[in-house]
Amino acid sequence: MSQYYILALDQGTTSSRAILFDQQGRPVAQAQKEFAQLFPRPGWVEHDPLEIWATQAGVAAEATVKAGLNGRSIAAIGITNQRETTIVWHRRTGRPVYNAIVWQDRRTAAYCEELRTAGHEPLIRRKTGLLLDAYFSASKVRWILDHVPGARQQAAAGELAFGTVDSWLIWNFTQGGLHVTDVTNAARTLLFDIHRRQWDDELLALFDIPRSMLPAVRASSEVYGETKTTVFASKIPLAGVAGDQQAALFGQQCLAPGMVKNTYGTGCFMLMNIGAEPRASQHNLLTTIAWQLGNQTQYALEGSIFMGGAVVQWLRDQLGIIRTSAEVEALARQVPDSGGVCFVPAFAGLGAPHWNPHARGTLFGLTRASTAAHVARAAVEAIAYQTLDVLRAMEADAGLPVAELRVDGGAAANELLMQFQADVLGTRVLRPRLLETTALGAAYLAGLAVGYWSGLDEIQALNPADTTFTPQADRAAVDAGVAQWQRAVRAAQHWAQDVP
Repeated sequence: MSQYYILALDQGTTSSRAILFDQQGRPVAQAQKEFAQLFPRPGWVEHDPLEIWATQAGVAAEATVKAGLNGRSIAAIGITNQRETTIVWHRRTGRPVYNAIVWQDRRTAAYCEELRTAGHEPLIRRKTGLLLDAYFSASKVRWILDHVPGARQQAAAGELAFGTVDSWLIWNFTQGGLHVTDVTNAARTLLFDIHRRQWDDELLALFDIPRSMLPAVRASSEVYGETKTTVFASKIPLAGVAGDQQAALFGQQCLAPGMVKNTYGTGCFMLMNIGAEPRASQHNLLTTIAWQLGNQTQYALEGSIFMGGAVVQWLRDQLGIIRTSAEVEALARQVPDSGGVCFVPAFAGLGAPHWNPHARGTLFGLTRASTAAHVARAAVEAIAYQTLDVLRAMEADAGLPVAELRVDGGAAANELLMQFQADVLGTRVLRPRLLETTALGAAYLAGLAVGYWSGLDEIQALNPADTTFTPQADRAAVDAGVAQWQRAVRAAQHWAQDVP
């Protein structure tokens, strides 16, 4: 197997990426391409599914060519993807009936509130481990069926397919030969019973979604089929799938209960491995499936922060105070602190542990002396404060303190953020040599399925921690900053109470 590689496809919220890994878990070639973010109305976020496919297929081919390889040198393909994002397409033509509705989209928040008022949330929570929220896929599917002319009739006739992005990519890689997903993605739809690991008829009836639209649900590490496209010179096994956050948990090797990772991507997502039995959260966290290997299923607690790296993108694209995301650290370092500025980046509502869909982004404490550097510093600090809120809820649910936080994702390269994160949490933060642990997790899952790696023991020796950040700041100053943050969050939620 030493002449072979694993190709990981990381289809994210803002870009499609492909990375080839060798047997030591090292990247040997990679390619990445951003795609358009569509905002048809306030609170709506969409992608073009055909652009998702074109960019993902394009970077897969580009990375393979960069490495001087052909398809015969690739042992398997692993896929990891932005979760909850919803695509509905025609089975016969493979054409989408509507744009992909992205996980950040809030158009169905009022509908979810109606279901909550009608008393349906306890049922959903018990079966899926999730909250009733527009974040998840089910209400998005229903919106498409209700708003695209003819869609509901076509769905009833079995002519439409629904899938999260993993299903869409596999459908296209197999030219319509496979309509499958894995348990981690199925578990994010509000339609899947995580205890029985099956689609649930009661939930399908509640959201009025025909079962015929749904993909078959498979384990996270198994050979699903082979590619049939012209992207590669030969057929390649499609052998591993996991939603991006579960893939990062696996890539960070959080294989034992109590281990925690946080991914600093477009959003921030913290997951704790809780073992072979699901556990209901008492602090507004989600219970979800971490992965399934063979017949063994692991579960996780999850806290979702909607705006992580997206805060920095906003500083770049909407405010124009930085030209590239990487510049935010240098700008924030121009001042010793935020100068009293506190930023609650609730652009798409507040996620865990607050789950307030009506909250909106708010800047507090501005004075005539406030500069772009103070706003940048407050933005960086907001990412760390949101992470603190989730970690405290997670510790309470698990009944044990977290000794360390494993971190990954693009913003984990920000030294100022990582040190501030360690200071705020009061615990060590471990950053691996390779930050792209999401793609690495997908590679591990695919490689295990085809025997590229012999088992979990072999992969545990790969990609060790590279940098450890330990708390250094004065605790009293940190506590004062935390108190100011909590005050700002309360104020932002109070503002949201008067939404008409």
